Amino acid sequence: MIFRIDRLQAEMPPPSTPDPAGAAIVQELLGGKFGEMSTFMNYTFQSFNFRARQGARPFFDLVSNIAAEEFGHIELVSTAINTMLTGAGEAGNLPDPKDAMNPQHFAAGGAGTLVQDSNGKPWNGDYVTSTGDLIEDLTHNFFLETGARNGKLKVYEMVDHPAARALTGYLLVRGGVHQVAYARAIELLTGADLMKMFPSPRIPTDKIPECQPHIQRGEHTKLYRFSPNDYHELAAVFTGPHPETGDPLQVIDHPPEGFPAFDLPAQEGVFAPGYEPEEIAEIARKLREKAGLSDEPTGEVANNGNGVVGKIKDAVS
Repeated sequence: MIFRIDRLQAEMPPPSTPDPAGAAIVQELLGGKFGEMSTFMNYTFQSFNFRARQGARPFFDLVSNIAAEEFGHIELVSTAINTMLTGAGEAGNLPDPKDAMNPQHFAAGGAGTLVQDSNGKPWNGDYVTSTGDLIEDLTHNFFLETGARNGKLKVYEMVDHPAARALTGYLLVRGGVHQVAYARAIELLTGADLMKMFPSPRIPTDKIPECQPHIQRGEHTKLYRFSPNDYHELAAVFTGPHPETGDPLQVIDHPPEGFPAFDLPAQEGVFAPGYEPEEIAEIARKLREKAGLSDEPTGEVANNGNGVVGKIKDAVS
């Protein structure tokens, strides 16, 4: 099972100028062949289908743990898309369909993420490879991460919205960690040194400004363990020097601390979360009161509804 924490793996910027066209491009990182749905579902089903896991426990732990991180990457891509669509779903201010690139964001999605690629094509389970053969699956995973990083760089170059740039800067670094992990696993199993292929693809993350804060914190060397008690044996595989920097690889025995998400404003023009959001909020307040909970909402967000996002909402209305 997945233990879920109400925080984002990386800090994301607040909404600014809406960018529906850019959001349609970022969809490739969600539902494309090399998107986060694909990495998450590949590693998840490989872990579900893993046979004789006790005998190969370090490799089972590695694949299972990376699958858990990929769940959070889906959340990050969705956050970026939703941020870019904020302000474009206001009542009386919906975009012209020819400017939206993906009108389904508004006609079907409530100004929110869809499980589609940049062409509006739904994500496909045929993108999942789970052969049961450990070496074949690990090799597939290495090249899946290679294609995923290639796609992230292309989106970085095509979309300059702050949310897209923050997203791709983080994912380029973390995708590199997963590449290293799978290359190391293959080397330990077979002796084949895929580390000699790095950087693959030829992405100069050290020259990308949005990658720099993560590299300076050593995020390119860390594999987080997404469980309070399990998957300890991944440390037997994720070890040695980083192939590009020589820094030692390290397993961190807890998930990343994370960052609170922005509470994105309602988009009444697409009925998200409803035609009258204030009515829903009042019902929720009464339910909290009846349950003996605080009158104010619990949980942590990066704003209080009257801060940055509230001001942006006023500006675009």
